[in-house]
Amino acid sequence: MTYKKITSDDIDFLKSVCGKDRVYTAEAINEDFSHDELGGISRMPDVMVEVLSTEEVSAIMEYAYNNNIPVTPRGQGTGLVGASVSLYGGIMLNMCKMNRFLELDEDNLTLTLEPGVLLMEISKFVEENDLFYPPDPGEKSATIGGNINTNAGGMRAVKYGVTRDYVRGLEVVMPNGKVMELGGKVVKNSSGYSLKDMIVGSEGTLAVVTKAILKLIPLPRKTISLLIPFPELSMAIETVPKIIKSKVIPTAIEFMEREVILAAEKFLGKKFPDNSSDAYLLLTFDGNSKEEIEQSYEKVAHICLEAGALDVFISNTQERNAAIWSARGAFLEAIKASTTVMDECDVVVPRKHVAEFVKFTRQLQDKFNIRIMSFGHAGDGNLHIYVLKDNLANDIWQQKLHDVFEAMYSRALELGGKVSGEHGIGFAKKPYLNQSMGEYGISLLKNIKLAFDPKNILNPGKVCE
Repeated sequence: MTYKKITSDDIDFLKSVCGKDRVYTAEAINEDFSHDELGGISRMPDVMVEVLSTEEVSAIMEYAYNNNIPVTPRGQGTGLVGASVSLYGGIMLNMCKMNRFLELDEDNLTLTLEPGVLLMEISKFVEENDLFYPPDPGEKSATIGGNINTNAGGMRAVKYGVTRDYVRGLEVVMPNGKVMELGGKVVKNSSGYSLKDMIVGSEGTLAVVTKAILKLIPLPRKTISLLIPFPELSMAIETVPKIIKSKVIPTAIEFMEREVILAAEKFLGKKFPDNSSDAYLLLTFDGNSKEEIEQSYEKVAHICLEAGALDVFISNTQERNAAIWSARGAFLEAIKASTTVMDECDVVVPRKHVAEFVKFTRQLQDKFNIRIMSFGHAGDGNLHIYVLKDNLANDIWQQKLHDVFEAMYSRALELGGKVSGEHGIGFAKKPYLNQSMGEYGISLLKNIKLAFDPKNILNPGKVCE
């Protein structure tokens, strides 16, 4: 792909739109903007612009389209697959300062906001109004724009679903600068193809999200968590289908290994409620009364004990819940801190195959003599498997990483799974998407991209290219 090189005239135009204080070039651009959270691919944009409004985004996109300049939208950069890296330089749109709450509509149970609002801020804002936004990805400092672009799921997906289920409407700027309103506050909409749902999960390759209308629900009054130790991981994970079959639907069902818990304790400098067992299930139940929740968790506790659980720890206070879930939220950073470099396999498999897949990763650890750590959403089959470099030489690391990933993605497909559950494809996982979808499937994706972005200027080099 050949794009126009940024010149002083282009910089002057950007300054005329945003003012000189929000346009950065060369050494003025922080190195953090060259990579995302894992840093697997690195490339600096030629110019980084902090945008404040839809009008600014529209003017910049129209200019870029007319001049064949690549544009990369970016939020907090917490992604793990290189989706927010400017592979071809050009203009980076930093969306973080578009961070206003625009409207809380309690009659329609919707929240309208800009893409730079942080997930943690959404939770706090709506819960103060006795409302609830269910999607709960582990990285609470991510922006809602990033969540929408990856269709983030998180820990409550087993009961409530994923981000796409809560996006009612979007305002987007197309690659040519035109502004479109997709969806809205309506509950039903059968008006042609759902362009809104194409944007959700598109990783910034089809349009730039400048506003979102989110669906809310009433805030559950009570929440209780169960921490359930098992003598081995396979026994813990094999219990999950039994829980689901019981017709009790926990808010979240997470699995974790002792090694990950110890890493989190070291990282946080505080003790987990229990770290003596090889494996754990962590479940949460919510509802509007203590009696309603007790009925559910007592049934699940009985199922787990029958399946070989060593105990059931009930966390029924806000402080205990916070201690457990803060540790769970630190798992990624804890694993990252325990090694030199790591990469992640974010596969999703049918629930009944979760135990089989995790066993397979342990076999790979032994076969390739490389450290592999895992945790994940056992209730929806989304696994986070981390391959760790430690002190391996770079050439050996690259070969082992390639071989382990090839084996894991191939096995996931054999089990009826998919390449990514919630972190997206970006740049890093493109080869595995190609294998998963085949030539015809990839051609469909490319044609969708072409329809939205005929000049291929918006976040080029990602997903299906």
